[in-house]
Amino acid sequence: MGNNIEKLAHDTFESIKQIDNDGNEFWYARALAKVLDYTDYRNFIKVIEKAKSACNLSNNNASDHFVDVNEMIQIGKGGQREIDNVILSRYACYLIVQNGDSSKPIIANGQTYFAIQTRRQELLDQQNDVEERLDARAKLRASETELSENIYQRGVDDKGFGRIRSKGDGALFGGFNTSNMKSKLNVPKNRALADFLPTVTITAKNLATEITNHNVKQKNLQGETNITDEHIENNSSVRGLLVERGIKPKNLPASEDIKKLERKTNRLPQEDESPKLKAKKND
Repeated sequence: MGNNIEKLAHDTFESIKQIDNDGNEFWYARALAKVLDYTDYRNFIKVIEKAKSACNLSNNNASDHFVDVNEMIQIGKGGQREIDNVILSRYACYLIVQNGDSSKPIIANGQTYFAIQTRRQELLDQQNDVEERLDARAKLRASETELSENIYQRGVDDKGFGRIRSKGDGALFGGFNTSNMKSKLNVPKNRALADFLPTVTITAKNLATEITNHNVKQKNLQGETNITDEHIENNSSVRGLLVERGIKPKNLPASEDIKKLERKTNRLPQEDESPKLKAKKND
């Protein structure tokens, strides 16, 4: 019985769903009002307003989920008339049915349907966020491995690589080097700082490292001092871009341990090798 109700609700609400040119789903309020058995659209507007208030109270911006529009409809003898309408997100529809007249059977079914669908979308978004973070961490791991190889061939050993990376972090985090940031975010001493950074910061570190890799080779930089200066400059530039967009890397909270996420998703990386071991293999 429950599956039949869910299927009926699914078929009802999906039948009026629209897809825009970017592939985003949406619903028109007037179409939704009809399937929710509101014969007078003015009464449905009151439900929309309640839903908007609920949206704002949940720390979401109502304007992101409820968009007022005007559209032309056909009237008798080939004429047209402009009417107001509202473009609704799936979350907006969920809030509307939650604030609708629950004595209507379709409202009760809609509450179940949109609650299930909204939760499914939340889980999907969370999964996508995890995948993006794992991908960003894998790219940073690869670019740092490449940098360690590049600078080892230019007279910088493992400890020198650590100093270069720490000073780069100092530039990216506004004076907080790797050790400072690990203390600030309560990262274990034997773990990599990047394993606890949010995606945007991992991506920023990767961009700065990729630029350093490029310029070390293009400029044929030699020695720890020259490469350190290059890495500091690149991290400073990336930091400037972030700050300009209202993002202060050192103020972002720590994210979940990436190794836990890798175990959950069975995406365990290969162990990184030291530049010395790789150099010996290449000899």
